[in-house]
Order: sequence, then C-alpha cells, then structure tokens
Amino acid sequence: MNDSTTSSTNRFDRQAEIVPQGKLAELIVTVVGIGAIGRQLTLQLAALGVRRFQLVDFDKVEPTNITTQGYFFDDVGNSKVAATAGAAWEIDPQLHIDLVEDRFRPQLTLGDALFCCVDSIDARTAIWRSAGQRVRFWCDGRMLGEVMRLLTVTETQGRQRYISSLFPQAEAQAGACTARGTIYTAAIAAGLMVHQFTRWLRGLAVEVDSTLNLLASELTTAS
Repeated sequence: MNDSTTSSTNRFDRQAEIVPQGKLAELIVTVVGIGAIGRQLTLQLAALGVRRFQLVDFDKVEPTNITTQGYFFDDVGNSKVAATAGAAWEIDPQLHIDLVEDRFRPQLTLGDALFCCVDSIDARTAIWRSAGQRVRFWCDGRMLGEVMRLLTVTETQGRQRYISSLFPQAEAQAGACTARGTIYTAAIAAGLMVHQFTRWLRGLAVEVDSTLNLLASELTTAS
C-alpha cells in the first residue's frame, strides 16, 4: 500500500493539538445521570480519550429512550449505566468503568471531573452540596425540547454563578427535563460540555453559563 494512504496507528493524532492526552490519562470522570445528555456525553468522552469513568444512575432503559437518548432496542430493560458502559467499551475495550447502579450518594468517592446530567433542580442541588467542593471541574447540562443550558465551574471560575442557578424546584418550568427532548439537542449539549472540558484541560477560560435555543437560533454566554 502506498505510504500516503496508510492510516495512522495513533487514533488521537487528529486531535493532538486540541486535546492533551497526557492530562486525560490521569483523570477519573464521573457522570451522574445517564439519560439523554449523560449517555451522549459518555460516548463522546470515550472517543475523546478519557480512560477512567464512573457512571451513576439508578434507572433502566425504556422504549422511549431509544428515540430521545440514543439507546438500542436490545438495551430495553437493562440498566442505563450497563448499557452505556457496553457502548463505550465498543469504542475502547480497555476503558476502566465503575458502574454505580444507584442514586447519587454523598459518601460516593468521586473523580477529578464531574458532569451533572440529572433532570431536576433538587437533585442538582443535593449533588452540588455534596460534591461541589470535591471536584476540580464541574459541568451541568440541562435541556428542554430544543433549548439547552450549560453551567461550568472550575477552581477559578463559575462558582457563584452556579449557586445562583440552583433555584427552588417549585420555580422550575413545569415538567422534568426529560418530558420533552430530542436526540440532537442532547448530542449538541454533550458536545458543548466536552468543549468546556477540553478548554479546562488546556488551561483556558471556560464559559460559565451558556444557553442555546435551537429553534430561535439564539446563543447567550457568560465567562
């Protein structure tokens, strides 16, 4: 075969100048909530090069999750963490994945980075109170229909902004985040969260609060 057509043996070559693999190799990433955003996020992170995961969710896959969350037909009835771990291992069989088939518990040992992908303000608040001071990077993804909001906290950015976003559940828009959703909104939200993660890995400032309304084609950000 001609050398010019020979594929690289390093799967990370094309992102080498954007994603620091050395830093990724050292991290444990916790994903809490393996629904629409959480599943898409986990698979993107696995492709990106994260080696060690902790997946936390008590729920099982339902038929509607095939359409809105990207699960497979054969996943129905299985736990979301097991189904998503299986898909991630298809990307990289050498991944270390800790499956936590339970609700988030305060005593849980966490990774260096935590992605909060749960579907209620009350759950976010409880997780933040327990884990917010114990991780170096925090990213919260919220979506309803074709609107998504992403909030990011690092050692130097976003803490007060995030705390102010944790309003009482009674003030939230009626219906859980999963009541209206599409797979493309979840995939975009996950991609934007991964982008903030890679900015943090590179020592760049993050956008601490971003809202994207796909229907209105409106994006607002705060640094």
